[in-house]
Amino acid sequence: MAAVDEDGSRPRDAGGGWRARATGLLERVTTAGAGRAAATAFLIRVASAVLAYAMQIVLARWMGRSEFGIYVYVWTWTLVIGDLAHFGLAYSVQRFIPEYTQAQAHDRLRGLLRAAPWFVFLASTAVAALGVAGVQAFAPWIDRAEIIPFYLAFATLPFYALNNLVDGIARTYNWVNLALVPPYILRPLLIVLVALAAPLAGFAPDAASGMGAALIATWLTTTVQLVVLRHRLARVVAPGPRAYDPRHWAKVSAPILLVFGFYSLFIYTDVIVLQLLRPSAEVATYFAAVKTLAPVAFVSFAVLAAVAHRFAEHHVSGAIDEQRRLLAQSVRGTFWLSVGAIAVLLPLGWPMLRLFGPGFEEGYPLLFILAAGLIIRASVGPAERLLNMAGEQQRCTLIYAAAFAANLTACLVLIPTWHMYGAAMAVCFGMTVEAALLYRTVRRRLGLHAFVFFTPKAA
Repeated sequence: MAAVDEDGSRPRDAGGGWRARATGLLERVTTAGAGRAAATAFLIRVASAVLAYAMQIVLARWMGRSEFGIYVYVWTWTLVIGDLAHFGLAYSVQRFIPEYTQAQAHDRLRGLLRAAPWFVFLASTAVAALGVAGVQAFAPWIDRAEIIPFYLAFATLPFYALNNLVDGIARTYNWVNLALVPPYILRPLLIVLVALAAPLAGFAPDAASGMGAALIATWLTTTVQLVVLRHRLARVVAPGPRAYDPRHWAKVSAPILLVFGFYSLFIYTDVIVLQLLRPSAEVATYFAAVKTLAPVAFVSFAVLAAVAHRFAEHHVSGAIDEQRRLLAQSVRGTFWLSVGAIAVLLPLGWPMLRLFGPGFEEGYPLLFILAAGLIIRASVGPAERLLNMAGEQQRCTLIYAAAFAANLTACLVLIPTWHMYGAAMAVCFGMTVEAALLYRTVRRRLGLHAFVFFTPKAA
């Protein structure tokens, strides 16, 4: 299922005081202030969901279904490659920063914070150059309407990869606003403004103009993030000598890269395969259905924003009881908040899809299939992040390789017959494989239960 980047809609009460219970769950997700970070992240993502969902509607109506489908396809490739172009460093910093801070290895901390942005920018620029060369080489086999959008996507890539790095650093320091506001509030707003202004400059309302707007918005917002991050780091990290340990960084980052590489392929496979086998208009309809359920994924995102670095801290310090308590609370919070969000969104799905334009309501049955997969996945909470922060990156790699293979196989088998409904069924199957393997691995490797109905109460 295409992961959320900038979408969603506003949750409402599902009756019976659901909002009060949800707030209570979210506040108890973590200890020592992490619940506040989770609540902040959740509120930012909900606010961004309203704005971004409106953005998708505006772009769909502005471009039309076919061009919007091309835009979705190319932007999905940007997300896939952008999640790989930093070579795992955007994720591993969430492990290195607590490790160096607790060990008072301030020289290594300063070296990491200085070198990481330069490495990510240069590495992702090299990846983008290879991508441009690949488009040129395969141009005869690529739809002509996709070529210019692909060039613009690769121009976006270095700044998108930098955004991932800034996000990881900022969340580790609990600077949730810095991590989330620029990409999830400012970027979608700028995309809409630039896209709507494009015809005034003589550009057609098509996928190329949409990707051009995404390029400008990503450059601007990431630049703002970098400037603010540098200013804040100067206040919390004292100046002094720097030490660099690139071998250690690479050794830790490489397995994490494989984990999130397979994860990105897993969650974006449906859109990519659907575009290869079906018309762009159908991709647009499927994408609109996925985005209608995007707030469900925001629940998991909010929890991860608070617990990822705390998993690392508890692992480094050997605080097993705290780790067990944190896992129990995060699994329960993720599951029940996800169920509540789905209960709200399913009745609203039909009118929400109609907002995209004529024909988009055909995707309403997809919501029920996709919702089943989301509930299954939510039942194990942030299990994959726990494994990564506990040094089990290789196990996570195998899990997501298996989930990706299951999803890809199911897409290739089901989409030719069931079309976009086959893509949704493939996603549900892949999420079931993912959840089962995550639970089994956490139980065997860490001795913990990462399942909502079997998670023991903290001692």
